[in-house]
Amino acid sequence: MAALRTGWLLSILLAYLPTCVAVVGPPAPPPAPDCYIPCDEKDCRKDIHCTWNARLEPQIPTNYSLHWKATDSKDQHVISGTGFSGYIQRVHFVNHGDLRVWVQAKNQHGSAKSQEVVYNTADIIKPPSPEVTPNHDEPFEIDWKFSCDQLLLSMGHCDVRHRAEADRKWQEEEGGFYGSYTLNSPKPCTAYELQVRCACGTILRSDWSPIHRIKGTERTPVGELDVWRDCGISPASSDCVLTWKNLPTFQACGHILGYEVKLSYNNGTVVLVNASTSKQEGQLECDERQCHFNSSLKDASSASISAYNAHGATVPSYLAMPVSGKEKNEQAFRLNINEENLTVSWDLPSQSSDNLKEYVVQYKQARSPPGQGFDWVKVTKNQTTAFFEGRFEKYTPFQVSLFTVSHSREVFHLSTVTGYSLEGPPPRVTLFKVISLAATNVTLLWEPAPLSQQHGVILYYQIGVDKQKVYNVSAPPQHENKTVQLSHLSPGQEYEVWVRAVTSAGPGQNVTIRFKTTDDDSAYFLVLVVISVFVICVLVVLVSACLVKFKVCPLVPPCFSDKVPDPRNSCIFRGMKHQINDPMAWICIPIHEPHPKISLLEVVQVETWPSKSSQQKASDVNGLTRPVVGDRSSHMDCQDNQREDAVTEECHRTDFRCGREAYSKMVDSDEERDREEEDRKDCWSSSEEEQCTSGYEKHFMPTASEILEVS
Repeated sequence: MAALRTGWLLSILLAYLPTCVAVVGPPAPPPAPDCYIPCDEKDCRKDIHCTWNARLEPQIPTNYSLHWKATDSKDQHVISGTGFSGYIQRVHFVNHGDLRVWVQAKNQHGSAKSQEVVYNTADIIKPPSPEVTPNHDEPFEIDWKFSCDQLLLSMGHCDVRHRAEADRKWQEEEGGFYGSYTLNSPKPCTAYELQVRCACGTILRSDWSPIHRIKGTERTPVGELDVWRDCGISPASSDCVLTWKNLPTFQACGHILGYEVKLSYNNGTVVLVNASTSKQEGQLECDERQCHFNSSLKDASSASISAYNAHGATVPSYLAMPVSGKEKNEQAFRLNINEENLTVSWDLPSQSSDNLKEYVVQYKQARSPPGQGFDWVKVTKNQTTAFFEGRFEKYTPFQVSLFTVSHSREVFHLSTVTGYSLEGPPPRVTLFKVISLAATNVTLLWEPAPLSQQHGVILYYQIGVDKQKVYNVSAPPQHENKTVQLSHLSPGQEYEVWVRAVTSAGPGQNVTIRFKTTDDDSAYFLVLVVISVFVICVLVVLVSACLVKFKVCPLVPPCFSDKVPDPRNSCIFRGMKHQINDPMAWICIPIHEPHPKISLLEVVQVETWPSKSSQQKASDVNGLTRPVVGDRSSHMDCQDNQREDAVTEECHRTDFRCGREAYSKMVDSDEERDREEEDRKDCWSSSEEEQCTSGYEKHFMPTASEILEVS
C-alpha cells in the first residue's frame, strides 16, 4: 500500500515538473525568426513577414518581441506582443540591404533571446504560387502559368509533388519542369492530387499551389461492397438496417450512380430496390464514409447489394442474417479505448474450425440513431486484434460486439461489451419499489437508467437499510431489472431503504423508499391449521361412516334416506340381525325413525270360514307360533306365504327405491279412518282365498318371513 501511494505521488510530481521548472526560471530561448517578402502578380513592395515557433507552450504568461536593425545602423526597432509572428514595415527598409533580426521572450522571472539572423531584403522575395490548369488532351497531364517579369528576374525551375487520393504522403519530384507535367504509370480507377511551386532566379520558391485533382479513367467498378447491418445497441435484434462502406476511388472507377438492393424474406418473398444516389428520398442516406438503407430487415433471411456507375455494376455482396437459436457460446474479449482510438483483442479458440472464414468487430455509440456512430472491421480468422480510429467522446457508452462469419456465409454473434473512453458517476435508477412484503422479509425491485444515459460500466449496486447496514449487490447483465430480498426484519416495523449504482468513478445518487413490515401472523396460522385439521377429521369420519353404511345396507342410498315412509315395509327389519355383531349398523336407520323395539309376535291361525285351503295354511304356519315378549301385545296377520314371498321379492327388486318411496296411502283424516274400518270388516267377510290387510299394517308391520329372518 505504501509503494502504491509513493508511485501515485511520484506520477503527480512528474506531471507537474515542467510547470515547476518554468515557474522558477526565465523562459526558454525562442527559435530564430523566418522572414520573407510576399508578392502577388502585381506588386512585391510589401512588409516583411517574420514567424517563429516556440518549442514548448509556456506555462506562465510570456511576452515575445521582434527586434531588428540595419547592419550599418545603430537604430534598433522592436514590436512587442504575445504571438509567434510579426511584421517589419516597408518604411524601415526602403533601400535594399541587410537586416539583423532576432526574437526575445520575457516573463516575470527573466528573459531569453534567440539567435540573430541576417537577411538581404533582395533575396527574401517570395513569388506568387503558379496557377495550375488541366490538359484536356492528356487526362494525366497538367499545365501551369508562372511569370517572373514583374520581378525583372529570369524564370527559374518548378517542383511537382503528387499522391493518390487515398494516400497521405506526398511524392516530390524536384527541378527540371517548366510549364507542364505528365503523371507516369497511373493506376487504373485511381484519382490523384498534384501541387506545383516555382522560383525566379535565386530568390525563394513560391508557396505550393492549391491541390489539383485528376480523376481516374472510368470503367466498370471492381470489387465488392463491404456490407453489414446496424441493429442499434442490441446486436441480436431483428429490427436492423442495411449499411455498407463507400467504394474507394480505385474500385469505383468513376461516379457511383446508385445501388441495387435485394432483400429475401423467410416467407419466400424477394424485394428488389434501386436506390439512386442523386435522389435520396429518405430510403438511402450516404455520407463521406458510409451509406445505409432505411428499410427494416425484420423477417429478412438475407440481403445482397451492388453498386453501379455509367459503365456497369459490381459483383453483388451477400449478407446472411443471424439465425435465432444458433448463437455460439460467449467469447471474452478485451477493450482499450480512449478519445482517439479503440483497440479490441481476443484469443483464438482452442480448436480451430475449417469452416471459419473471418471475424467481424463492430462498435455502436449508444446515443446515435441508426446509420450513425457506427463502424465495423473484418479481419481474417488468424487475427486477434482490431483497430478503430475516430472520436470516442468521454462519458459516452460504446457497444462493442464480436461476430464470426463462416465459409457457408452464416453469421454468429459471440459476445458484446460496453466501453467508455472516460467514465463518470452513474445516474439514479429510474424505478425502485416493493414487490413482496412479509413480517420478516421484503423483496425489492429496481430498474437501472437506460444505456444511453449511463456514464460508466456499473460494477455493482449498494442497498442501504436505515443508515445502518449497506449491502453490495452484483449488477445484472445487459442492464436488466434487478430484484433482491432483505431478510431478518422485525414484524410491524417501518424501514427506510435506498439503492444506488457504483462505477469506477464512484457511486451515484440514492433513491429512497419507505415501507412497514406486516404483523406476526404465526398465531393466526396455527389456529387456521387446527381448524383445517379438525374439518379434515370430521370429513374423514363422515366419509368412513357413509362407506360402512353402504356396505351394510346397500339398499339404502349413501349417507341418509329421504324422510318419507316406506310403503313396502322398511328394510330396517332385514338389517336388524346385524345389530348384534355390527355396532355401526345403526347408520342404516333413517334419522327420522326412532330405534325400533322388536317383539316376538305370536302368529295364530284365524279361521272365520273353515276350508281346505285355510286348514292347509293354518298347518303351514303352526310352526311360527312364538311366546309373546316385550309389551305382551299381539297382532293378527292375514298374509299368506305367497304374499310374504311377493313382498320380499318386491323389496329386492326395488333395492334403490327401498326406504325412499313415499307412502301415499297413509290415513290422515277421520273419514279415511272410517273407510279403513269398513275395509277391515269386509276383509273378514271376504273369501278365504283373498288375503287382506290395512295400508298401515302393510307399511309398518313385519311379515312372517321377516320375523323368521330376524330370529
